[in-house]
Amino acid sequence: MTTATTAQAAPTAVDGRVIALAHYAARALLEGVLDRHGATFHHSVTLRVVAVAGGSIARDALVRDVTGSLKADESVVEGVVEELTAAHLLESEDAEVAEDEAAAGTSRLRLTDAGRALYERTTTETAGITARLYADIPAEDLAVAGRVLALVTQRANAELAAARDA
Repeated sequence: MTTATTAQAAPTAVDGRVIALAHYAARALLEGVLDRHGATFHHSVTLRVVAVAGGSIARDALVRDVTGSLKADESVVEGVVEELTAAHLLESEDAEVAEDEAAAGTSRLRLTDAGRALYERTTTETAGITARLYADIPAEDLAVAGRVLALVTQRANAELAAARDA
């Protein structure tokens, strides 16, 4: 008896279904790691944005980045930020904001030690999974796939922007 994974033939062309299947299979692995640490996919994306920004970021920039990445409503992302703050994984930096930022009403958030530790643990665990998933795929194939997926993302974002503006 064949299973769903062994019954699927290797695709000869990339399309939305092939991309979605790869995304959801990899995301399921990531969510398994996140579940063990009491985090969600949205938490992970949000913590990553702060970490990549050097551990601190303006709240509006964080919300804008995560909203754009997840294609989620701003209110959903604001809720995620509140969850992370309530869990002491993010904290306000307002007391230390420079005068010009305070005058402009800019609010900053930073990773707490617990937030940084969670981000680092989950990133380390998923790095091993990622290495296994991409093992033995030639660099040239990965480069082509990267260019194609970047172009598809760019076009989809343009379509979303056009639909929003219509």
